[in-house]
Amino acid sequence: MTLRDAENLMPKPSGSAAASESMTMLSELLLSSGGKDGPWPGAAVARGMSAAQFEELLALASANHVVVRGLEVFRSIMLAAQDPVRAEWAAAALAVERSRITVAIRFLAEVCDAFQAESLDVTVMKSLDHWPDLGSDLDLYTNASPRAVCDLMTRRFGARIASRSWGDRLACKWNFEIPGLPGPVEAHVGRLGQTGEQAVLASRIHARSRFVEVRGHTFRVPSAPDRLMISTLQRMYRHFYFRLCDVLDSAALVSSGDLDFQELRAFAQEAGIWEGVATYLAIVSDYVCQYRGTGLGLPQFVRDAARFGGDLITFKSRFLRVPILPQSAGLYRTQLAGLLRRRELHSSARLGLLPWLATAAAIGQKLTGSDKGIW
Repeated sequence: MTLRDAENLMPKPSGSAAASESMTMLSELLLSSGGKDGPWPGAAVARGMSAAQFEELLALASANHVVVRGLEVFRSIMLAAQDPVRAEWAAAALAVERSRITVAIRFLAEVCDAFQAESLDVTVMKSLDHWPDLGSDLDLYTNASPRAVCDLMTRRFGARIASRSWGDRLACKWNFEIPGLPGPVEAHVGRLGQTGEQAVLASRIHARSRFVEVRGHTFRVPSAPDRLMISTLQRMYRHFYFRLCDVLDSAALVSSGDLDFQELRAFAQEAGIWEGVATYLAIVSDYVCQYRGTGLGLPQFVRDAARFGGDLITFKSRFLRVPILPQSAGLYRTQLAGLLRRRELHSSARLGLLPWLATAAAIGQKLTGSDKGIW
C-alpha cells in the first residue's frame, strides 16, 4: 500500500476540530516512525500548545486509555526540544495516572488472589492488554457461579453490587464497586458477548489462558487468539467504536509473533465471528498504515474474509466509529446464522434479542437522554 492509498484510509473527522487535531497528534505520537526514534511531525505544533489544548489532549488520551504511552513520548520530545513547561505538564499528568494505576493493580491482585484462595478460576480480560496503561474499570472472566462471585466480592471486599441493566443480565455480567477503588470491577460470569451468546468461547477462556507478571503480581490473561476475539466482540458486535488503545494493543500483539492466524481462524469460526475478527484486524492494519506507511502484513486469507476496512471508519466523539448499517448488521446476521447452524438454540435466542434491546436503548436515549438500565 502506498502513502497516497494510506491517506485515503484516514478516518473522516466529524467531531470538534480540537478533538480531531488531538486524535491525529496522539496517533502520530504512538504510531508514526518518529516520536522517540526520530522527528515527530507534530513537534512544532506541540511546542506552541496552550494549557487548554494540552488538557484536551490529556482528556482524549484518557478516554482512549493511552495516557502513559502517549505522554511518555510527548514528554521526551518536549525535553529534547528544551521545553520544560510542557514537559512538566506531561510529567504531572503521568504522576497522577501512575498513582491511579498503582492503586488499581493492587486491588486487582487482591481480588484475583481471593478468587484463587477459594478455588474459583479467574482470568483478567482487556484491562492488562493496555499495559503500561490501564482502563477505567477492571474486567474479569470466571466460570464460577454468580452466587459464589457475588458472595466473595461482598464478603471479602465490602463491594456494592451495582444495579444491572437488561444488557448486563443477558450478558451475565456484574459490576462491583469496592471502597477505595476508583473504578468498578466488572465480572463476566460463564458467558461473553453483548447478550451472553458466546458460551462455548467463554468456557475455554480459562483453559487457554497464560500467565503474565505485572508489578510483581502474577495474573492469568487470555491467549492471543482469545484476546483478539474478545476485542472483536466488544468493538465490532457491541460498542461499534475503537479506542486508540485497541489499535495499539492489537498491532503489538500481531507484531509480537505470538499469534497463529490459522489457529485464530479456527477458533473464530467455531465462535461464528471469523468475518468480524478479520474485519477488526483489517481496520487496525489500515489505521496503522496511515501513520507508518505500512500495515500489519496480514495473511491474504484474513484480508479476503474482512467485510470492510479503515476506509469506512470515522472519528466522532473521541473515538473511531464503526458503521452499523449495513456493515456491522451484516456481521450480526452471520454470527446468528452460525449459531443456528450449530444448533446452539439457547445462544441463538439470546442473540436474537439484540435488535430489540438496541431499539429499546435508542428509544430510551431519545426520550430521556440516557439508555441507562437497558445496555
